[in-house]
Amino acid sequence: MLIENGIRVEAVVTRPDKRRGRGSETSPSPVKATAARFNIPCFDAIDTVVAELNNQESLAGVTGVVVAYGRILKEPVISLIPLVNLHFSLLPRWRGAAPVERAIFSGDAKTGSSIMQIEEGLDTGGVYAVEEVEILSHESADELRSRLGVVGARQLVQLLRHGFPQPIVQVGEPVHAEKISPVELQIHWSQPAINAHRQVRVGGAFTYFRNSRVKVLDACVYNTAAENAAESGFSAGEIVQLRKDGVVVQTDDGQLLISHVQAESKKPMLARDWANGLRVSTGDYFEFVTSSPHKDVS
Repeated sequence: MLIENGIRVEAVVTRPDKRRGRGSETSPSPVKATAARFNIPCFDAIDTVVAELNNQESLAGVTGVVVAYGRILKEPVISLIPLVNLHFSLLPRWRGAAPVERAIFSGDAKTGSSIMQIEEGLDTGGVYAVEEVEILSHESADELRSRLGVVGARQLVQLLRHGFPQPIVQVGEPVHAEKISPVELQIHWSQPAINAHRQVRVGGAFTYFRNSRVKVLDACVYNTAAENAAESGFSAGEIVQLRKDGVVVQTDDGQLLISHVQAESKKPMLARDWANGLRVSTGDYFEFVTSSPHKDVS
């Protein structure tokens, strides 16, 4: 979007190539591939960039833009040129590595895109621009991140064209967005359906069925008016309906309709096909396992 709007991109820095998929060969990141398409020099180490900058006669008008780099930038690079960061939260809420996931996981009604000044602290710099975005009840972390990316790119274009104002100091209680751990992604059926749905929306949620791990790829709250487990006659984790569009599971409060799953060593599939293949019946249970060796379903 920067190039499309006439912003001159002199160079790109991204992480080194890594193995993608199950093969042994490495492949470039989407960022590196895009840079190659536009014949933009691409580096995989900050030290190389620092050396290049130090060789320049003048750095006037040069601004570094950081988006999801995954590392905290330190001296000397932060003193060489102005550096700004596109961060997907309403700072100072959700500073850190997983602001989109934490906003969904915590049930936030809104988040936003912030353009901030980079300093040595973790997402502590002054804010140049912020735009609030409503979090839709059904969207996944990837979908929300994509939507925020469009908003953020538009903000960056405006600032790079017209200049950066004086940054505004962040106000409020900081909340840190640590990466979601595997422990947090196992669905505990003795919780409200809306909480289980948030786990699924974040990505990587899983449960167990007949001692095998099952990744829950997509789901929705099926019946928010459903009675809680104690009053309905069903138990938390019990499969209460087998439908064409998925498997309905009782939670402590409400029900979750699972539409897509991925079993161990299997490809993603419709939940109904998974259920048919295992001859799942109503009255069967998904389990919560406190500790058990298992294969990674990815």
